[in-house]
Amino acid sequence: MSDYVPIVGLAARGDGVTPDGRFVPGSVTGDAVRFDPFDLRPGPNHATPSCRHFGDCGGCQLQHVTDAAYAQWATARITKALGAVGIVPAEIAPFALSPPCSRRRVSLRAERRGGRVTLGFNADASHRIVDIQQCTVMLPELFALVAPLRRLLGGLLMEGQGAGIALTQSDTGIDVLLAGVAARKLAAIEALTVFAEHADLARLSVESEGGVETIVAARPPVIHFDGAAVALPPAPFLQATREGEVALQAAVVEAVGDAAAVADLFCGLGTFTLPLAATAKVYAADAGETATAALRDAARGRPVLVEQRDLFRRPLEPLELRRFDAVVFDPPRAGAAVQAAQLAASNVPIVVAVSCNPNTFARDAAVLVAGGFRCRQLWPVGQFRWSTHVELVACFAR
Repeated sequence: MSDYVPIVGLAARGDGVTPDGRFVPGSVTGDAVRFDPFDLRPGPNHATPSCRHFGDCGGCQLQHVTDAAYAQWATARITKALGAVGIVPAEIAPFALSPPCSRRRVSLRAERRGGRVTLGFNADASHRIVDIQQCTVMLPELFALVAPLRRLLGGLLMEGQGAGIALTQSDTGIDVLLAGVAARKLAAIEALTVFAEHADLARLSVESEGGVETIVAARPPVIHFDGAAVALPPAPFLQATREGEVALQAAVVEAVGDAAAVADLFCGLGTFTLPLAATAKVYAADAGETATAALRDAARGRPVLVEQRDLFRRPLEPLELRRFDAVVFDPPRAGAAVQAAQLAASNVPIVVAVSCNPNTFARDAAVLVAGGFRCRQLWPVGQFRWSTHVELVACFAR
């Protein structure tokens, strides 16, 4: 073993790292590697990848890592980011990992070249499309549409033309949005209609420069939050898996506790608003017009006030925040630095942060801690199984 060197860590993009800082794709902590000639000796944290496209497809970087090692690495991504700004959570919950074949929302790309349609995910760090023949991430119901979509697009795309495909599994069926596919001629409309009927889609829409046009609407795509039916706009933002959504909701509800008045900022379709409304009065705000309209309709009869508001340009200020016992905020990947500063300056006793980016979360967390909060509990969540993407809920209390 003298010519082998150990893999001592995993980098941010999932590559193994040697003691002298060399990156080794497909390796994990505990493996050993020889470079000349190259040979990798798997260690106890090494798993056999479950997908034939692993190593080429950019959708999964960590299928070669055991679940236990993955959970440890993903949690450490969050705690290291917090540690860099001097924050140590008082308590860390077990890592909530979504199972294989559970992704209910996926975005694919397609392209026609040489009379053949390639359809799948981008290759790692590339615009090249991996023509997927297998996927151990998405729901089987969604993957079952891949081959029929290839055939459909073979008759709709011109040579060299590309298209985007958004698939969403709602509670009432699959919602499909095709981008870059012309649906002006009768033949194209008929082909799309037949495809939707054969696949028993809830809805099929196309997106062009003029906007989104629904071609087939057999039934409204709906998602339920705490029993309330929320009508989905085309290609909606949903938590990637049902299991991940449940884990995040449970953490938020636990963190808020018995608060009687709660603000849900960056509320989207109401993933947290509606469960919180079971025990509290909730003010929900988001910049998205279609999302807030859908939430407003779904929340009728519940103690929920919905406002369309750009929280980046017009965050809730301390005077407005005085009426809340707890505030939940779930911003995009860029975080919410301006809103975090207002929360830190307020008298709100509990702030619950939901994030999909450990680095911007840590930045915002440092602002809260400087304002007198402490990080009481952290819940790490792995919805994007085998990827380097990690989500979390954190409770801050004064």
